[in-house]
Amino acid sequence: MLRMGLTGGIGAGKSTVARLLVRCGAVLVDADVLAREVVSPGTPGLRAVAERFGPRVLSATGELDRAALGRLVFSDPAARADLNALVHPLVAARREELVAAAPAQAVVVEDVPLLVETGAAARFPLVVVVHADVEERVRRLVEDRGMSRDDARARIAAQAGDRERLAAADVVLDNARRPQGAPDPLPARVEDLWSGRLVPFERHLRERRPAPLPSSVVVAPDPSWPAQAARLAARVARAAGVPERDVEHVGPTAVRGAPAADVLDLQLAVDSPPDVEAVADPLAESGFPAVPGARVRPGTLAEALHASADPGRPARLLVRVRGSESWRRELLLRDWARAVAPSACSAVGGPGSLAAAREWAVRTGWSAPR
Repeated sequence: MLRMGLTGGIGAGKSTVARLLVRCGAVLVDADVLAREVVSPGTPGLRAVAERFGPRVLSATGELDRAALGRLVFSDPAARADLNALVHPLVAARREELVAAAPAQAVVVEDVPLLVETGAAARFPLVVVVHADVEERVRRLVEDRGMSRDDARARIAAQAGDRERLAAADVVLDNARRPQGAPDPLPARVEDLWSGRLVPFERHLRERRPAPLPSSVVVAPDPSWPAQAARLAARVARAAGVPERDVEHVGPTAVRGAPAADVLDLQLAVDSPPDVEAVADPLAESGFPAVPGARVRPGTLAEALHASADPGRPARLLVRVRGSESWRRELLLRDWARAVAPSACSAVGGPGSLAAAREWAVRTGWSAPR
């Protein structure tokens, strides 16, 4: 099973993408639908909301007046936080029930409007963001939903900004306004995402095997490599139950301006050799199954090697005991390459590179992080 997080700012077209994915075969778990369900008449959720906000948020028939509630919370951050504290745990519990009931081979699309705001991105092996610029979203909210421009802008302002949302995205589906009469490219983009990435990703996860790595052809440096690595590191840290500082971006792509093969390398520090085994299953579930046959004795180059199951983002993960020689060596080579020159990356692992890095460490007083 693959659990994919889907989000986007209000008016971006997230619901349209969700429908297209369902048409492809996905199982949809819609947080907005669940948020309505847990505050439906007679539920503990509705009673809790009414107690906090008073009868003004109830209709004459005792149902939740969502428009009245919206006017209260979208202009008041404290009230919005109170509402989230009441509703989000109920939604989370119901969501887990639905996911548990999905078929083992399902691609489960979790439509979460506040995925970024709630810090939930790291719990998904893949996050897809539907994007449209603010002015287009305002236009859609006014023309399609009958909002006033002020109300539309207030609702947009109450959510994460585009920069924060895009930073969480592994995939961005652009849903900008198209010229009148032009065909809509969104269905084809969603179908390509489904067949080219989601289906094979799910299969790799279910079979606990990494996606094939691409050729080792060196390409020009990609300035987005550090941000991509940071997203993966957050997932690894969450799965392993460690602070994010225990997952380091290493290897050639960790050196800004350095040409490298387009494969991200991460290193996870654990406290002891038994921990190498203990984190294997959680890492596999988060998108990093172990590479078959790659486990070797502690103290050698890699205590365990995992790799990404996502065919769209090749990555390797070294799991090493903190303080071991191989853990220290990896960090030293990276920091030496960063300090000397990007061109040093081509020599990392080659003859003389470790000796040069050790000489640099002595000269500069370098030490590995603790």
